[in-house]
Amino acid sequence: MTPAATPVLKGQKALILGIANEYSIAYGCAKAFRLLGAEMAVTYLNEKARAYVEPLAKELEAPIFMPMDVQQPGQLEAVFDEIKSKWGEIHIALHSIAFAPYQDLQGGLLNCSAAGFSIAMDVSCHSFVRMARLAAPLMMKGGTIFAMSYYGANKVVPNYNVMGPVKAALEASVRYLAYELGPNGIRVHAISPGPIKTRAAGGLKDFDIMLNQAVAQSPVHDLVDIDDVGMATAYLATPFARRLTGSTFYVDAGLNIMS
Repeated sequence: MTPAATPVLKGQKALILGIANEYSIAYGCAKAFRLLGAEMAVTYLNEKARAYVEPLAKELEAPIFMPMDVQQPGQLEAVFDEIKSKWGEIHIALHSIAFAPYQDLQGGLLNCSAAGFSIAMDVSCHSFVRMARLAAPLMMKGGTIFAMSYYGANKVVPNYNVMGPVKAALEASVRYLAYELGPNGIRVHAISPGPIKTRAAGGLKDFDIMLNQAVAQSPVHDLVDIDDVGMATAYLATPFARRLTGSTFYVDAGLNIMS
């Protein structure tokens, strides 16, 4: 990314959920928002993750840096309380969180336990709805809310398993929230990156095979990286995309158009 980017997001306040390390898609988005002038609020999952995320938050000059595990009651609310206290408003909220228990993720959908399905749905989908519910009252002048999805929400991707139905629910939630929040000037998008080597992707069976297939099948015969995803996402938060909402925006080197 060029350091000479026009600061079209100057004055905007952005919350980033889901940075785990420097390879995280959420970090690519945060870098792009910051490059375009936005101010950052960054969260980390737990104390173990803090060591990886804190240097990135400092690099992003984030004045808000807090723990946030959506499975821990009150932590998401505490983040928004801090945002309200320090900023009084927010313009961008990005949710890049997904989780399923390892055993349920490794087996096929038929073998997914009810408990595992429930956890995957709560962490990966319903926590996005909860985030939007908390963000909306602070978007008095409108804003943009993002969820992170994947092609397996719409087509069968071998070994994606339970996350396919969960991401499908996430994309449906994006569309319904876009409808409900549109009158308030709030736009909602799902971002669907191509395969990227992240910590979360490491839990998928045969992920290296998926990467190789993506290179072979995509029209440009290459993979996208976190900066590609970040700049595309940042565009949707700018005034240039002010009439766009409710979409699933593919950033995958064209892979989604192939059979």
